[in-house]
Amino acid sequence: MQAAVSPSPVFSYRRLSPTRLAYLLCACAALFGATAHASEIDDQVAALQTRWAEINYQLTGDAQERGFAELSATADAAVQAHPDAAPLWIWSGIVKSSYAGAKGGLGALSIAKAAKHNLEKAIEIDQSALHGSALTSLGTLYFKVPGWPVGFGDRDKARELLQKALTLNPDGIDPNYFYGLFLLDQKQYALAQTALEKARRAPSRPGRELADRGRHAEIELALAQIRKKLE
Repeated sequence: MQAAVSPSPVFSYRRLSPTRLAYLLCACAALFGATAHASEIDDQVAALQTRWAEINYQLTGDAQERGFAELSATADAAVQAHPDAAPLWIWSGIVKSSYAGAKGGLGALSIAKAAKHNLEKAIEIDQSALHGSALTSLGTLYFKVPGWPVGFGDRDKARELLQKALTLNPDGIDPNYFYGLFLLDQKQYALAQTALEKARRAPSRPGRELADRGRHAEIELALAQIRKKLE
C-alpha cells in the first residue's frame, strides 16, 4: 500500500486569494524598503564618521575649517533626505560642533547654536541612538560654549547630560573622555583622572581606527595635564 504524501509546505500562489497575495507582496516590499533605507543611513553615518576623523586629526588651520564647512553641508543634505534618522542628526551636530571649534571666536557661536539644535533634535527622536552620543556631544557643547550673556554655556546642564550619557554607554571612550575633560575644567582632578583612565581602557571601535588613535592621543594629553596639577 502506498504511503500518503504530506502536503508540501512550500507556498503556492495558486492557493492564495488575490487579496492575500497582494497583502504579502506589499509586506515584502515594505520590509525590503525599510532594510534598504536603514542601510543607506548606516552608509551615510559611516561616511560622515570617516571624513570627520580625517578632517579632525589630519588637517589643521584653514584647511580644517574648510573641511568641516564642507562636511557640515554634506551632513545637512543627509538630514534633509532622512529627517527621522537620529544618527544623522547626531553627526550633523558633531560636525558643526567641530566646525565651531575650528573657526573660533564669536563668529563660531551661530554654528554652535546650530549644532545644539541638531543634537536636541536627535535626542527628541531617540536619545539612545549611537549609544547616547547626542547626550555626550550636547553636554560637551554646554561646558565649552561661553555662558550668558555671550552664549548658552551651562556647567550644571553639561554635568547632567554627560552623566546621563554615561548611563547609556558606561564603558565608551567618548562619554568617559568628555566627562573627564569636564571634570578637569571643574578642577576635580582625581575624578577626571579616573574617567580618562576608563576612556583609555575602552574597547576599540571597528571601522573607526583613525578616530580611536586620535582620541587616545587626546586622552594622554589630558592625563598629562592632570599629573602636573597633582604634583
